[in-house]
Amino acid sequence: MKTLCTTTNPQPIYVSARTAMPTRCLLAIAFGFPMLLMPGCKKEETPAVEVTVQAGHPEQGAMSEHVTVDAILAPLAQAAIEPKITAPVRKFYVQRGARVKEGQLLATLENADLAAAALDNKGSFMAAEAAFATATKAQVPEDTQKAELDFAQAKANLDLNQSIVNSRKQLFSEGAIPGRDLDTAQAALVQAQAAYDSAAKHLESVRNVSREAALKAAQGQLSSAEGKLKGADAQVSYSEIHSPINGVITDRPLFAGETAAAGAPLLTVMDTSSLLAKAHLAQSVVQQMKLGDEAELQVPGIADPVPAKVSLISPALDPGSTTVEVWLKIDNKAGKLKVGTPVKASITGKTVAQALKVPASAVLTAQDGSKSVMLVGSDGAAHKKPVTVGIADGDDMQIVSGLAPTDTVITGGAYGLDDGTKVKVGPAEADDEAKPAGGKGGGAD
Repeated sequence: MKTLCTTTNPQPIYVSARTAMPTRCLLAIAFGFPMLLMPGCKKEETPAVEVTVQAGHPEQGAMSEHVTVDAILAPLAQAAIEPKITAPVRKFYVQRGARVKEGQLLATLENADLAAAALDNKGSFMAAEAAFATATKAQVPEDTQKAELDFAQAKANLDLNQSIVNSRKQLFSEGAIPGRDLDTAQAALVQAQAAYDSAAKHLESVRNVSREAALKAAQGQLSSAEGKLKGADAQVSYSEIHSPINGVITDRPLFAGETAAAGAPLLTVMDTSSLLAKAHLAQSVVQQMKLGDEAELQVPGIADPVPAKVSLISPALDPGSTTVEVWLKIDNKAGKLKVGTPVKASITGKTVAQALKVPASAVLTAQDGSKSVMLVGSDGAAHKKPVTVGIADGDDMQIVSGLAPTDTVITGGAYGLDDGTKVKVGPAEADDEAKPAGGKGGGAD
């Protein structure tokens, strides 16, 4: 019978049953002898990990919040001039790029037919004026005077016939005249009374109705003729294109002789003495802004930032994007800036006179949104400290509470650093730039 013994030799060694026990003992002595020679078996301790970080004390000083947003330059005022009539262009008085003033004549359209219609209406107006003068100064006064004279004559005739009747009644009662003469006088009195009543009625109607109606009719004819004349003159005026604002001609799509269609832009005038950078911001950001806030624009092709001011904050949200439109006004009297240029605007918002600030890379954000920083403690280890942040200004962030000016804040290398890790302050390693920024992760939890 053979027993298999395992050694460090990859080949198995077979021994007989008689020699199995002595062999095992020899092997045990062979492997255990070095252990007996050692003074004792001790487990090797792992050295403590020490991480190199960058750190510094918080700074104190004035700090302003800056909101950065993309915007497009737009003119202060713009007028796309559309003719109200369709007619060929007779002449242009300006070219594209010309500076114009409010009320300046820019172009004229063919208007011979309109001028003829205006002349016709002018003649009708003059005739209406003459008819009005005749009615008010001659016809109406004459009719009134005639009615008054007829009334006076009828009254006199009535009075005469009344006296005749009275005298004949006296004579008839005395028997001096026959009854036939009295009857004749009474009949004449009745006729005189009827003529008097008719004259009085006519005079009343002339004074209260006819005279007023005649004057209104004459005035109506005159007003109608005047309205037609003004309409014809307006049509003629539409053939002359004037600038409604001060500005620069930015578009002139037609040439002289081509037909300008009513409702289609013939000339475009823009006031570029000042420009507006129109941007859309979140409502929460706009709440801290006010009119007159300072801003700067980064314009492509211009090295220095261009100053601007907030000139308008929309009182209502945009229904599509639920953002607030903000206008920044920029002086452009030199004409260096062009309408339609995309720019990057930086608006100065809330300002804190004495702010405690740290680099934004030092602030860590947890998954629940809470903020914290890592401090270098007196024991040389990193310790997590919850903080409350305020406004942000580029690479700086305000610390409202949770931090003292004497604290040593880890500004670089805090990402993924566990609380209690031994640290030493030193320069950043070359590969640190490849690591994610400290304010992005929640690994510091």
